[in-house]
Amino acid sequence: MTARPPILLTGVAGFIGSQVARHLLARGERVVGIDSLSDYGGRAIKEDRLASLDHLAAKGALTFHQVDIADGAAVTAAAAGLAGCTIIHLAAQAGVRHSLSHPESYVQSNLVGFGHILELARTLGAAHLVFASSSSVYGANTSMPYATTDAVGHPVSLYAATKRANELMAHSYAHLYGLPCTGLRFFTVYGPWGRTDMAPHLFTRAILAGDPIQVFNRGRSRRDFTYIDDIVSGVVAVADRPAAPDPRWNPDAPHPGRSHAPYRLYNIGNNSPVELMTFIATLEELLGRKATMELLPPQPGDVPATCAEIAELESEFGFRPATPLREGLRRYVEWYRGYFGPRG
Repeated sequence: MTARPPILLTGVAGFIGSQVARHLLARGERVVGIDSLSDYGGRAIKEDRLASLDHLAAKGALTFHQVDIADGAAVTAAAAGLAGCTIIHLAAQAGVRHSLSHPESYVQSNLVGFGHILELARTLGAAHLVFASSSSVYGANTSMPYATTDAVGHPVSLYAATKRANELMAHSYAHLYGLPCTGLRFFTVYGPWGRTDMAPHLFTRAILAGDPIQVFNRGRSRRDFTYIDDIVSGVVAVADRPAAPDPRWNPDAPHPGRSHAPYRLYNIGNNSPVELMTFIATLEELLGRKATMELLPPQPGDVPATCAEIAELESEFGFRPATPLREGLRRYVEWYRGYFGPRG
């Protein structure tokens, strides 16, 4: 019997990537992981995420390459021998606010880098390319919940624009080369090993230190907070089933998330938005401390609310978020105290 090719996982030292790797290794997969280990978000925690996977070596196998996806030759070299593999592409320059001051890094990683991943998938004859998109693509839309049938032509940040560009680029490769591509629009992922530029980390650190927290939109924003374990289960389920052409797709009334080509787009979120003030109050309760809040106007590029319509992902893959916010934050706080110490 021919062995299944290893799975190529980009962004393996990132928040979501490291937890997807954990799941894959635990079920005995061979994983080839690449990551640039950039300083954005802290290099130390990225190295620690990788180190936390070491104990799974007896079940699966992880080969790591420190590679920047903007370096096409290095990406190709790291993927040598992976013909016919599944690619889970999670590497990207993340963050809406960071894109306001560092637009060049988004162009290099999210556009140039994604182009390299598409070319790699084509030349390898990849069985499936699953890639990370974002709820940010919905931009100026106000209709809730966000659905993949919605128009997404009005991004309000460069980050969002690059993620929408990824979706369009992937469709072109699905159409031209028959490359199965599935894009997942992530909605506010949180949990242990989470990004250090996100609200759970920033708020927890500040509350424990007695520092004020910056609360944009004066706390009225609502987010579809989605626990990491729920996200991982969805990513892996989708990766296991390559996209196929939709025989019902109608070019006269095209569904934006489906195609005549082997291409799909799905929302992956909790379908249960929470106001930021409720999020903060839950965190205060779990930490046993009150937050000092600096209420600020909306940040440029942010949207007032997000909520994922997940009916398609549920009906096709059985995706059902199972972690209430309070339980997810409890697990996060427990991990945070263990990793950073009681005062962070």
